Amino acid sequence: MPRSEEERFYMTCRAAYLSVFRSSLVNMTSKDQLCTVLQQAGRNPSQKALDKYWPPGTKKLNFDDFCEILKKEKKTEPDQLMTIFKKFDTNGDGYISHDELSRILTSSGEKMSHKEVDEIFTLADVNKDGKLDYAEFCRLLGSTVEKCQAAALEKLEADVKLKRQNFGSQLNTPQSLESQPEPPSSESQHRTELEPTQKKDRSLSRPSSARSRRSSSSTAITMGIGGIKTGRLAEPKSLQDWHHTFMRGCFYMEDDGSIISLQYRLHVPQTTSVYLTIQPLNLSPIPDKPSPWMCVDTALYVLTGNETKEDSNLVCFTELRDKERFLWRGELSAGSYLLMPFTTGCRLKRMRKNSPKTAQLVNRVQSGELELTKEFKAVLSDIFEVIDLDGSGLLSLEEYNFFEQRTSGGKCDEDAWAICKENFDTKKNELTRQGFLELNLMEANDREGDPSDLWLTLEAMGYNHSLEMVESCPFVIDVYCEDVKATLQAVHLDSGVKMLNSAVQRSITSKAEAKALKGHENVLVYTYKGESRISSVIANKSNQKVTVHISNEQSKNFVSSRGMSVFAVEVPARTKMVCQHVMALNDQQEWTYNCTESIIPSL
Repeated sequence: MPRSEEERFYMTCRAAYLSVFRSSLVNMTSKDQLCTVLQQAGRNPSQKALDKYWPPGTKKLNFDDFCEILKKEKKTEPDQLMTIFKKFDTNGDGYISHDELSRILTSSGEKMSHKEVDEIFTLADVNKDGKLDYAEFCRLLGSTVEKCQAAALEKLEADVKLKRQNFGSQLNTPQSLESQPEPPSSESQHRTELEPTQKKDRSLSRPSSARSRRSSSSTAITMGIGGIKTGRLAEPKSLQDWHHTFMRGCFYMEDDGSIISLQYRLHVPQTTSVYLTIQPLNLSPIPDKPSPWMCVDTALYVLTGNETKEDSNLVCFTELRDKERFLWRGELSAGSYLLMPFTTGCRLKRMRKNSPKTAQLVNRVQSGELELTKEFKAVLSDIFEVIDLDGSGLLSLEEYNFFEQRTSGGKCDEDAWAICKENFDTKKNELTRQGFLELNLMEANDREGDPSDLWLTLEAMGYNHSLEMVESCPFVIDVYCEDVKATLQAVHLDSGVKMLNSAVQRSITSKAEAKALKGHENVLVYTYKGESRISSVIANKSNQKVTVHISNEQSKNFVSSRGMSVFAVEVPARTKMVCQHVMALNDQQEWTYNCTESIIPSL
């Protein structure tokens, strides 16, 4: 099966890394190692670039860090080198003398030693006449790099074991089991991969292959069709008579793969029965053609405590499902609650930003004035719907500032807002949809038609250059209270991730039984089966870190939040962390979860 561009890039990264290190679980521990592995990948990083990627205080970088750096460092093309050499070839004869090159390379730019210059001549002075045939040198250099990369890829392809092991990075830091009562709280993984293990240290001795096989555990679960109605059973018959409030929001995918969204504060004035739902927000005007993100899973976690208290208590979460809605029904006592939206990312992470074409955002009419294109106006109208949190058809300063925070990192103060109201269409002291369009047209005019800043706004909102929303998912939260009217308010955009991770982890361990890996009674796996997803947590109760190999190869019709069917998770001593979330790839078909966990021997 042909590989995608992303898969080819990943294989190239692994091949280059494994040509220097014995495993992609090994960390780089020096700037020289980073330089070497980048060169193996056909890059020629400058000292300035290396200093940027390895700033003072850096102790290690992992394989995922290397992949990200490789995306930024472009390949050195032979034409570039030829252009540089030609600048030094004053008489244009195609040669540079040893003395001349030595003087240049040892006294300017990123200075080389005389020994390094001599090594270049040993390789490239094919005529042995003390002159560098730089065209031949560029050819040899390019050929050598290509051969090295081809050999590394061939080696990787031949080694089935290495080829099938996938390792990523983990961006969050697990909390210690010792700091929490059972069930202990720790950081869970939020759509990101895991961090490779550190360099060889005092670890468990390498077990025999027989012992390794005994150290595995398998879980097999067959799930039904995902679209089955179950939540209707929990909906009160008199729901239309209950007090209702709602808020909109949006999940945004960050550059590092994490997902953030607004958090909300719910105030319940007295104890009452409550019915909570969350679902994707459909923006399609065509009834039979819903928005493509309607398949994205959502959940709502209800916690007590303030926005900065990481050990807040998990009250409940929307566990039942009715089509695209996820819901919870129960009783909440009088008080204030934090509502934290969540998505596994299973249905978001596979969408790509690369677009076959770039849409036009502005036109210049015959009079010379700029106007927004019809397609861009439609997208801005959808964005307006998403950031109009209360669905009033108007943008308050608070709502607009959440948009500003997401797209520019700043905020609009009262004085700037007053200027907005003077220049753009407003109603009831708030910005109308027309006013929002006018504001974006003004931004285009300020840049004399250059759409660069407009594209930055669109990308921050999850749109690709074909004007498709691919890296975000708008949602709506509905709160019904039987006896009293509750108040719901958006409070934060990008804080509270640690609290949410902790809540997700607790929701799994509180409802799932723990199963120990054979031969490692201190390594436990919790597997939670929900209405539409299966989630697992790995707990390491030992005093040493462990690396657990995960294989979903026997699963069918599934998609994992890891984006891989085979990967590894490093679990530090005395911690728990979420291993993965798994959902059906096709909701209209039965799917099977068949996961095998096994301990990887320490390097």
